[in-house]
Amino acid sequence: MQKSGDPTPSCQRALADGAERRIQKSLSCILPLDVRPSSVEASRLKSDQRPPSTLHIVRNDTPSPPMSNLKFGNKKLPNAIIVGVKKGGTRAVLEFIRIHPDVRAAGTETHFFDRNYDRGLEWYRGLMPRTLESQITMEKTPSYFVTKETPHRISAMSRDTKLIVVVRDPVTRAISDYTQTLSKTPDLPSFQELAFRNQSLGIVDTSWNAIRIGLYVLHLENWLRYFPLAQIHFVSGERLITDPAGELARVQDFLGLKRIVTDKHFYFNRTKGFPCLKKPESSGSPRCLGKSKGRTHVQIDRDAIEQLRDFYRPYNVRFYEMVGHDFKWE
Repeated sequence: MQKSGDPTPSCQRALADGAERRIQKSLSCILPLDVRPSSVEASRLKSDQRPPSTLHIVRNDTPSPPMSNLKFGNKKLPNAIIVGVKKGGTRAVLEFIRIHPDVRAAGTETHFFDRNYDRGLEWYRGLMPRTLESQITMEKTPSYFVTKETPHRISAMSRDTKLIVVVRDPVTRAISDYTQTLSKTPDLPSFQELAFRNQSLGIVDTSWNAIRIGLYVLHLENWLRYFPLAQIHFVSGERLITDPAGELARVQDFLGLKRIVTDKHFYFNRTKGFPCLKKPESSGSPRCLGKSKGRTHVQIDRDAIEQLRDFYRPYNVRFYEMVGHDFKWE
């Protein structure tokens, strides 16, 4: 006699058939996406709902199973982590890759390795979604890339962890960072006041976080003390906009996944200037990125921009040489 909560025979066949079978419709078996058995975890699931924006997320054609049926899989420590960078496109990468049936991701930034490390790995594991053995568990916290202690801590958890870094022209990244902060703190000093110790002499203030984040080569040197370069994949924030399918193809290859997320999933939103994920007709309202995505950047003096480009250039060149790719940030 089959026990309550056990998978049906057809469900067992679907589990055995692998990822390709799981993405097909099934009237008799719906594979679970997550389990939130406790009231705390149920609250966390509710908080994962995101407001509408330009990025439309493809949902599976099968209806979502009731909470009582979400009993498959286990909570595992992540196999892959998007570690940076802030304002580079990390949220887009996570939302794009998580439509893959073999990827499950934590809904919020955990900040475990930079702010909550003393809570322990079991606390961290508890934040993860339930996954089947064949699925990859992921999370993203952009501040990890620039936090000195993080590489060692992730390595201590697992030396096999795959790392994804979304990088972007450090000058436009800094302006985007400032624009976001200004929207929350209207009385913020001007960009030039924060970016330069002495603008007339071209002396950049590297203590300002918006500037410091863009020194990618310095942060990468710290990571390479604990992980081989082959274990770190770099996504171009610029190409993520112009060729999202191409960037996601490389991410899927890096993670050892079948290329299921392809160009057929995307369309370009000309109003916002961002690629979006198409939603199937059978889906409900799409989940989207926050309204802040695509906000207009503040206008920065051209001379200040050129000074920052001159400042970053040698760091960029060293970064290109280290990763073996020219991102052409000029």
